[in-house]
Amino acid sequence: MCAASTTREASERLSAFAPAPHGWRRNRLRYGFNEIDGWPGFAYSEKREEIYRRLRLMNTEIVRLFVFDKPVPDPFKNWRFFAAVIDAVLASGAKPMITFAKFEPPFNDPVRISRYVARTSEIVWSCLEQWGGKEVASWYWCVWNEPNNPDVGGNLSYADYLAIYCAIAEEIIALVGPHTPDGRVLIGGPSIDGTQRAYWLDWMAQLLQDVDDRMLAFVNWHMYADWRPAVPVDTVTVKLVDDPAPPSGLQFEALTMARTPQYEARARSVARLIGDRDVLNFCGELNTIAHHEHAFTGGLNRNLFGAAYYASAIVNLIRGGADLEMRWTATSKHWYGVDDAYGLLTNLGKPTPPALAKQIIAQHVRRGDLVRFPEPPPALIGIDAVMARNAAERLSIVVVNTLPGTRDIDLSTLDPGLDNCRDMLLLDGTTAGRVVRKTRNGPVRIEGYGLAILSEDCSRTVID
Repeated sequence: MCAASTTREASERLSAFAPAPHGWRRNRLRYGFNEIDGWPGFAYSEKREEIYRRLRLMNTEIVRLFVFDKPVPDPFKNWRFFAAVIDAVLASGAKPMITFAKFEPPFNDPVRISRYVARTSEIVWSCLEQWGGKEVASWYWCVWNEPNNPDVGGNLSYADYLAIYCAIAEEIIALVGPHTPDGRVLIGGPSIDGTQRAYWLDWMAQLLQDVDDRMLAFVNWHMYADWRPAVPVDTVTVKLVDDPAPPSGLQFEALTMARTPQYEARARSVARLIGDRDVLNFCGELNTIAHHEHAFTGGLNRNLFGAAYYASAIVNLIRGGADLEMRWTATSKHWYGVDDAYGLLTNLGKPTPPALAKQIIAQHVRRGDLVRFPEPPPALIGIDAVMARNAAERLSIVVVNTLPGTRDIDLSTLDPGLDNCRDMLLLDGTTAGRVVRKTRNGPVRIEGYGLAILSEDCSRTVID
């Protein structure tokens, strides 16, 4: 492995943890999405412009797409549909992260790897032909998806994955590198399954050890709160492997929400492995429960609980110094007249409560803003908060209630400098699934799972 050098990205990462006046530091987090099963609505629905508008309001910078896996357009069989999905990403103001996964085992067969690299090369070449080198040079490329997951990625050994990664990376760099200022391409992996039973951090350490900065621009990890059902096991058809049956009801909700601080801890763990290298730290998939059926998730991906979970995850990823969060997924797939349990938006662009939560957070806490994290007093356990000051010196605070009860929050107990934050945006049990504007007079009340944004100026925040 060649020696790593400290570059602008690495310096910015270190500054995110370095002491700053009054505890402020720069926010590094990019907002993103996976756009997978719901691609027909994203690219072709009559309301696709509304979907793009929502994604822009969420400051979406990167949208992850798949090739050779999942029910997405095959670029060899229907390039027109594949190109339409990429055009939709660009129309939303984002850049695509094209994920190459996967081929049939055996994964250590040199002939299969060679054929796979050839197919990958053809797609990259076609992208350069259609969108031009200047545009494609700003895209992201990801090798494989959850290689340690038997059901999703094939349960590869690390050695097999490394061979595939290096072969594909060399090919993409040869094609895209000449169009970049320094020959470096935004390529990474392994999009590792980060469930509690998987040794996901081993893969990060090994990949960072074995691949130098020329061939590794980001490392990518996934985290869902749970992969088990949110409802009694005997009510669903589910394979639990050797896992214990989960609790249900309020116990399951408490267990699930208790995991959001892991986003900070995991981001910090990966950052320590990266050190001062020019490698970005991506949380490439996150959601509450890893399943697309409402009967399995009990609504927890898309209701107010899901809004509080997602908001808390975002706050913790910012605190942990992550460079990207990518919700699974942006647009719902329409299954027999019903949207799936993943998408933040329906296939017609209608937002769920988690979509509205992200929409208002992203307008008040942007990449590059100064941020700090007030520590709530013991009486406010379960409250997550981040303060943000933008380039125009507007001060805002996001306050998330991760517990089911009503909370009254005196802002002065969080930070004495918040007195002028009187404009309020509220999403909780009283707002009927919408964001409402209020003027703060006294403590901030959040009834049940939800969040509030208090700011010196919310007048330009789009909440519809």
